[in-house]
Amino acid sequence: MDLIYFVLTAFGLTQILVYGKLFDRFRPSKEKWKGFFHCPMCIGFWVGSFLFGINGYTELFNFDYSLANFFILSWLSSGTTYLLTQFLSDFGFRLEVKKSDD
Repeated sequence: MDLIYFVLTAFGLTQILVYGKLFDRFRPSKEKWKGFFHCPMCIGFWVGSFLFGINGYTELFNFDYSLANFFILSWLSSGTTYLLTQFLSDFGFRLEVKKSDD
């Protein structure tokens, strides 16, 4: 269950940071950093790093502090956040039907 809570927390926090209107004025507008702060995969990695760092202060999930866990959970956060953003939108599940040429 710890892993599921971690992934869902990472997804929620990443969504807020990348898409939330609350942070519009804090996101950089310069082209160099603009892509980074609008990328759920990039922000997802750092959210995973942050959550790993504070995991000792929460009862929701608990992982041993090690360098391997740091990278694995950061990568997991990045990947699952990106994957979930591809399947979910503000209006629910994204279902795209592609018509074949036949």
